[in-house]
Amino acid sequence: MNIRKAQTSDYDEIWELFSEVIKTEDSYVFKKTTPKKDLKKHWFAPYMETYVIEGNGKILGTYIIKPNQIGLGKHIANCSYMVHPNTQGKGVGKKLCEHSINVAQKESYKGIQFNIVVSTNKAAIALWKKFGFKIIGTTPNGYKHSTLGYVDTYIMFKQL
Repeated sequence: MNIRKAQTSDYDEIWELFSEVIKTEDSYVFKKTTPKKDLKKHWFAPYMETYVIEGNGKILGTYIIKPNQIGLGKHIANCSYMVHPNTQGKGVGKKLCEHSINVAQKESYKGIQFNIVVSTNKAAIALWKKFGFKIIGTTPNGYKHSTLGYVDTYIMFKQL
C-alpha cells in the first residue's frame, strides 16, 4: 500500500469511496444525498491537504488534514478518514492514521483533534485510542444515526 497526496485525477474515485461511506449515515455528518459537486468543499478545499492510500491500482482510503480552527487555534490539526467498505479491517485506517500523525508533526501541529466521533463507531474509537487519542468531551445526542436515532458523539484529542 502506498500513501500519496491526492490529485485532481483522483476526484471520481474518491467520490465513489466517499459516497459508499456516507450512504449508511452511521459515521459521518454528510447525508447520503450529498451531491458529488460538494466533494470539493468537503474533501478538496484550499485550506486542507488530501491524501489517498492505494493498493492493487485502486484507492482504498483517503484522509484530509487541516487546521482545526483559524487564527489562534490553527496549531491544532483536524483529520477525517474514510476507508472503502470493501477494505475495512485490513489495516488501511491504521496506515492512514500513522501517516496523518507524521504529517501533523512535520507541519508543526501541537495536537490533533477529532470534533465528532460517533459513539457507536466502536472500531474507529478503538483504533484512535491505540494511537493515543483520548475522549475529552461528549456531546449528548450529537448525531442522528440512520438506524439507532440520536446517539452521543465524542471529541477526541492527541497531543503531539
